Amino acid sequence: MTKKMNIQDLIRPTIKALKPYSSARDEFQGVPADMVFLDANENPFENGVNRYPDPQQGTLKALLSEIKGITSKKILLGNGSDEVLDLIFRAFCEPNQDNVIILPPTYGMYEVLANLNAVDIIKVDLDNTFQPKVNEILNAANANSKILFLCSPNNPTANSFESSKIEKLITEFKGLVVIDEAYIDFSNEASWLSRLNEFPNLVVTQTLSKAYAMAGIRLGICYASAEIISVLNTIKPPYNINELTQKKAIELLSIKDLASNQISDILKERTKLMAELKNITFISKIYPSDANFILAKVDDANKRYNQLIEKGIVIRNRTTQVGCENCLRFTVGTYDENEKLIKTLLLISKS
Repeated sequence: MTKKMNIQDLIRPTIKALKPYSSARDEFQGVPADMVFLDANENPFENGVNRYPDPQQGTLKALLSEIKGITSKKILLGNGSDEVLDLIFRAFCEPNQDNVIILPPTYGMYEVLANLNAVDIIKVDLDNTFQPKVNEILNAANANSKILFLCSPNNPTANSFESSKIEKLITEFKGLVVIDEAYIDFSNEASWLSRLNEFPNLVVTQTLSKAYAMAGIRLGICYASAEIISVLNTIKPPYNINELTQKKAIELLSIKDLASNQISDILKERTKLMAELKNITFISKIYPSDANFILAKVDDANKRYNQLIEKGIVIRNRTTQVGCENCLRFTVGTYDENEKLIKTLLLISKS
């Protein structure tokens, strides 16, 4: 970066002064299995979940550390990515004073969380190829701009942002740059995790909900400098990741090649589905995809959405999003689900 950024300058003063809650398990960890625990007012009768979970998720973080090549000190886990994002807002954005920058069309929770935390929003729409307008973004930022959110691959457009544009933004933006990589496992682009050490203001969020098929357990992941992670640990709820979530994540992450095989299948189905969608007469454009979904422009999004609902198929109507007029978003399903979708679309197009 042109100037070494001091993360401490970005933290809210009240957060700097905050003394974190110390749970019973924070105070006493790493003990023999036969240790008697009479400190946390738990029910002593063993059933697998009668004890509080590890507040720092040590075993799960160690596994993620091995998979991703990132030290556990640079990992924070949240109850879904939404909790991770909310913690970032709380730690760095002063209510009724600071602002964040988002790039519509993008993931809707950035705006919801900003409103929830009384943080102003600066919107700089993506260009007509769904890429960031770098100079406009930097010019829109001011002294109170604390966070820039980059969703890459982007939802709902499915494309990745150009790495040169992202690097310029990370380098020149004066606050945190949060790159939401929920869909990175479906992309040929490299994750920004590999460059985490280069930029003190870089935060990367990922999830187990997409490529790892664990949407039901709600586990989001934040990767950042140990300094940023330490700040977020100060304000996170003491037991935010429950025991069942930790166990299920460890179980599925430990199965060799499970995720990679499923990702491979999804990518094959994505290629096939994109080819088949070209045969649908009311689809005028199919956008490139680096995700597990496809954005397509149709003649009348509301009409086609309702027709699919009537046939028992639920997709996402994105026509109200900036730059996505009359666009539908199709998640890549299983072979059978995709076959049903294509047959139904062909039937509708001929009616």
